[in-house]
Amino acid sequence: MKIHYLLIVLLFLFLVPVPGNGWIINTLRRYYCKIRNGRCAFVGCLAKEEQIGRCSLKGRKCCRKKN
Repeated sequence: MKIHYLLIVLLFLFLVPVPGNGWIINTLRRYYCKIRNGRCAFVGCLAKEEQIGRCSLKGRKCCRKKN
């Protein structure tokens, strides 16, 4: 039973993001953007698109076509 606690603690430590490296958060943001029918733009949205969020902490934008 003690090994289960150790494995849970190790899993938790693995999932905690390191400062400056938000790969878990970025992955979740990209997934959320795709769910909202968006795409991740590197610099900015195109003229016929609107920004609906962010895909990363560093500035990628989530864009989708205007209605």
